[in-house]
Amino acid sequence: TPAVGMLVRSMGADVGVKISEIHKTKKKNGVKFFGPDGFKLSDEAEAAIEAIMAGGIQPASPVNIGRARRVDGGLSSYVESLQATLPGDLDLSGMKVVIDCGNGAAYRAAPELLGRLGADMTEIGTSPDGTNINENCGTTCTATAADAVLAGGADVAICLDGDADRVVIIDETGVVADGDQIMALFAARWADEGCLQGNALVTTVMSNLGLERFLEGRGISLLRTSVGDRYVVETMRAGGYNLGGEQSGHIVMTDYATTGDGLLAGVHFLAEMRRTGFSASELRRMFEPVPQLLKNVRYSEDAQPLETATVKSAITDAEKRLAGTGRLLIRKSGTEPLIRVMAECEDEALLKEVVDGIVADVEAVA
Repeated sequence: TPAVGMLVRSMGADVGVKISEIHKTKKKNGVKFFGPDGFKLSDEAEAAIEAIMAGGIQPASPVNIGRARRVDGGLSSYVESLQATLPGDLDLSGMKVVIDCGNGAAYRAAPELLGRLGADMTEIGTSPDGTNINENCGTTCTATAADAVLAGGADVAICLDGDADRVVIIDETGVVADGDQIMALFAARWADEGCLQGNALVTTVMSNLGLERFLEGRGISLLRTSVGDRYVVETMRAGGYNLGGEQSGHIVMTDYATTGDGLLAGVHFLAEMRRTGFSASELRRMFEPVPQLLKNVRYSEDAQPLETATVKSAITDAEKRLAGTGRLLIRKSGTEPLIRVMAECEDEALLKEVVDGIVADVEAVA
């Protein structure tokens, strides 16, 4: 995905199209569209395309479509663009890195880049066959990379999702660092160097309250958007911010890329390890997360659980109980008939009680 955004701009293309995997199954695909500026199309533009398709269209004659040609230099261009974002003297010789590409799009680019930087690599998920994407590997199954780290005495692991726009870091002890910790690391460093535009980080409503407190302590603002990296990018572009992302591992650095880029974020984490001399475990714990609990409730297509009086009352009561000590987020999934109930609170007993109470009320009318 990030390579398409980069290539659209560098090649002066009118549009970019990425056939993307669905994380849950290999039997379905998604599609992502990029404009000539390399950024994803807006919701409004995609809705207009869907409306045209739903209304029925007459396919163009083959002679009017143009010609397709293979861009053989795309891989090298992408790898070189990532390497250019790093310190010119960065040398990862002696650093043991497990790279898990999830049998996805970065199966060649990631080993190529890490090889150029001199890393001692163990490769996982670099043998795609068209059906094994995310199969016991990648960001959806980090246990494979964690086991490889421990078995091989590696310093760190980088796990990428199928289209390589998301990253999960695993430290030398096999512990996972989520996107919030990575964003905290980058935001603190960039702020210290005076290159964090607007002195702010853009993330979503799902990011941990601990991240917000960490940034506040350093005078950095946290701006929250709806869930989805496209909303993060829209806010970044509108406000002129250059760092954002999601807890799930989409890290957006618009100084270098137009969308989340897991490999880009991963190698910048390695660069921080080399620059500071700190281990991955020291860098992946920038702040103490506030206990967070998320539960999903499936509902029938004709149900409107969030509109019922009992659920509204339960939410209001929960917000009062968490006031000053935590926060509550209730939202519908954008892809499935699910109500997501998430809360954060220092008091874990209260946290569980609040979430379970709302879940029970939603289930009763779902």
